Amino acid sequence: MADAGEADRPEEQPEGAVGGEDVVDDPIMEQGAVVLRGYVIARIISQDPGIHVSSEDLGGRPNEQQDPQIKEVVEQLLRIADELNQNAELQQLINQAQANCPQDIFMKVARSIFAEGITWGRVVALFHLAYRLIYKALTTNHMENIRMIISWALQFIREQLHSWITQQGGWEGVIRGFSRWRTVTIVASVALVAAIVYYRKTR
Repeated sequence: MADAGEADRPEEQPEGAVGGEDVVDDPIMEQGAVVLRGYVIARIISQDPGIHVSSEDLGGRPNEQQDPQIKEVVEQLLRIADELNQNAELQQLINQAQANCPQDIFMKVARSIFAEGITWGRVVALFHLAYRLIYKALTTNHMENIRMIISWALQFIREQLHSWITQQGGWEGVIRGFSRWRTVTIVASVALVAAIVYYRKTR
């Protein structure tokens, strides 16, 4: 009977997805959680090699980043992020983000990023926002906020982006059409700048 009860509880996943452990019944969310953690870890290593953060610190499992498919998706997302990082104004605005921002502000900023539609560039912008907040949490000793920020990002993906990602063939969809990303990331940069401006106004 316990097994049957567990099978009937997919709707409980949003509250359980503190770090992504409870999204395993949904391939899009399961892979998305691992990809998000991989993105955050890679960005932190790139920005500050002295900071050690693991998948477990972000609510994941040991060795989850060793999957070749996960690595390829993360690498493509990082290439898109490199375009975002070249925007000096964007970086200045992102640096204003506070590690202890409340969930409602995070969600408002996230919705602002996608106000004009969903693209992989804007998905990366969402990941980048989560990464910056997690990095702030790490460097300002707000460790209790790290998994919470991961949870917010996953909740937004589940509620707002799940259907679109499914239509793209899953997270592997970002691997296809890489030649288009320079144009897409310019749009994403503008969207994220607007979102961070909104964040600063609503703090």
